[in-house]
Amino acid sequence: MNARLRLADIAGNGRVAAALTLGFASGLPFNLSQSTLQAWLASLNVDLKTIGWLTLVGVPYTFKFMWAPLLDRFVPPFLGRRRGWIVLCQVAIALAIAGLGLQAPAEAIYAIATLALLLSFLSASQDVVIDAYRTDTLRPAERGVGSTAAQLGWRLATLLSGAFALILQHYIGWRQTYLLMALLMGVTVVLTLRAPEPERRVVPPRTLRAAVVEPLAELMLRPGAIALIALVVLYKLGDAAALSLSTAFLIQGVGFTAVEVGFAAKTTTIAAILLGTVIGGLAYGRLGLYRSLLVFGILQAATNLLYSWLALSGRDLLVMITAVGFDNLAGAMGATVFGAFLMAQCDARFSAFQFAVLSALSALARSFIGPVAAYVVGRIGWPPFFVLTFLSAAPGLLLLWRLRTRVAALEVAA
Repeated sequence: MNARLRLADIAGNGRVAAALTLGFASGLPFNLSQSTLQAWLASLNVDLKTIGWLTLVGVPYTFKFMWAPLLDRFVPPFLGRRRGWIVLCQVAIALAIAGLGLQAPAEAIYAIATLALLLSFLSASQDVVIDAYRTDTLRPAERGVGSTAAQLGWRLATLLSGAFALILQHYIGWRQTYLLMALLMGVTVVLTLRAPEPERRVVPPRTLRAAVVEPLAELMLRPGAIALIALVVLYKLGDAAALSLSTAFLIQGVGFTAVEVGFAAKTTTIAAILLGTVIGGLAYGRLGLYRSLLVFGILQAATNLLYSWLALSGRDLLVMITAVGFDNLAGAMGATVFGAFLMAQCDARFSAFQFAVLSALSALARSFIGPVAAYVVGRIGWPPFFVLTFLSAAPGLLLLWRLRTRVAALEVAA
């Protein structure tokens, strides 16, 4: 499998270009129910424990496998099994973003929580179909560059709905910012209409049992399946713990304004994430799957310590830029290779459900760590907390080392 990044592939290959644009559509709503919403609430001095509990609105990303078979089994009456569902999700997501922006968080925290949960559900559903579409359309030789393209699109969108949104709200307000994001989400529908159909025509499962039992059995009955699934869960545990309250940390813990956080991300993090994504794609081709996962996993863990340094330094813009920049560089490299790792574990016959299960398992830590992180911070403070997130990456890295032969074999099988 050729995993080297070629810009010509992105520009001239419709399948890879679709991976890029659909990656953008997948990433745009993510921060609007996560870190951007967190910044909105933090800027209004909402209690940190309340913000911690609201991180649970991301739970649908963990349990999306539960309704993934429905998206595999039933076919919309237009645009086919994949693109039809994607368009329906995108329209609903745009409406949910607009509804969220029309709320007043200080006065309607339960409405905010409900709409944010709905947005996460719709976004997770869109992700299920986009992941299946990408798995179905990309040829084996295109998976490396396709994974990189999808990560680039996703990262650009999350920066737009994250860093750019934090800056924009200073000039036009939170409501108008969310309404603008809803409009951009509507534009993604046009991009989906232009995406090519999969080359292979696959007959949808005739029953829900066929859509659930067979792919689950195939995944669980493989040799070493439990260990590989544990690796999926643990690999990004430390990274997820550090990022769970990162925006609240920068604003409430260190004292930066939302605009300062936004500008720092705009000038440093954008470059770090784009560079990290490209490096991740290139490294996959040069180092192979196992060594890439190991190197980037170590870097992800180590950069958590930079936040501890920032917590001790106080309101120092240079330290903040350094910490956020290197953390996003390592995180982007790891995410790109981790996406290829998930694709390599999917049987082509059951790509939608299996990818949904694996990606949901990888989101377990991210979905449930928020309240725990808020409690730990309240007990021990920010500097020791980030040291603890560094240590929490050790189980995943040790398991990866023990499974190095199996992980390398996945790459050969792909």
